[in-house]
Amino acid sequence: MPRGNETERTLHIYREKVESALHRYFPSSAPGTSKVRRAMAYSLFAGGKRIRPVLCLLACKAVGGRIQAALPAACALEFIHTYSLIHDDLPALDDDDYRRGRLTCHRKFGEATAILAGDGLLTEAFALLSHPEVMKTVPVPVRLRVISVIAEAAGIRGMIAGQEADLTAEHRKVSLAFVRLIHRLKTGALIRASLISGGLIGGGGEAEIRALSAFGEKIGLAFQIKDDLLNVEGESRKMGKGTGTDQKRAKATYPAFQGLEASRAQARRLVEEAARDLHPLGDRARDLIRLGDYIIARDR
Repeated sequence: MPRGNETERTLHIYREKVESALHRYFPSSAPGTSKVRRAMAYSLFAGGKRIRPVLCLLACKAVGGRIQAALPAACALEFIHTYSLIHDDLPALDDDDYRRGRLTCHRKFGEATAILAGDGLLTEAFALLSHPEVMKTVPVPVRLRVISVIAEAAGIRGMIAGQEADLTAEHRKVSLAFVRLIHRLKTGALIRASLISGGLIGGGGEAEIRALSAFGEKIGLAFQIKDDLLNVEGESRKMGKGTGTDQKRAKATYPAFQGLEASRAQARRLVEEAARDLHPLGDRARDLIRLGDYIIARDR
């Protein structure tokens, strides 16, 4: 089977596992939250790529763990990612009308409900990660470490800091180092946390966790560079959202800073370096390496 087809097959298998678990762990109804829950579900089940939860599961598998044990954490990561997209699309930030081929959450349900839906997904992520019954197969010290890793990636030392840096850089001349900082925090932090979390739940040793962390650092940056390239070169129909928006907002991106070809080359280098970082895992890292290749080959 061609390598690309095998990667797609692996992605399909793991996405199916994630989708099933997301439906299982999505919060049950609570008094007075019916509209908010509909908005949460609307965004969560809109057909995303599920890259972060898949990375979490593959990292768990790569260190010899049972992926079933990592499914709650994988779902929590997707809750957090979806919350970040809902808030990122708001008028106060990027003011986008479409996401994944349909109206953004605030366009469908209104700004107030979209804010609450994002808040709800973020807090439910940590309710899931700390649930004693759901997480009972994961030792308590590991659970606490996973919660810490994910909280740091989602907070003011991770995504929030990256979002602030992204806003600060609009319509300003910044250095390439600052562009890298934005990407590393806004996108890379949660991708890296996904890999570390999966490795921890799978019982990985410290050398394996360091390898997964280094891989995540580079793959996260490559992922965002590819997103920036797709914003310039991608097809709106395939991506399910507008293109050319980064240039309109004068965003600090790799293509804006160093051009398309240099950005493509940078993404390829990062993926190649990331694959070398996984050397301590040997053949067990094969699926992760292939997913890295997929990240820069995708068209949406």
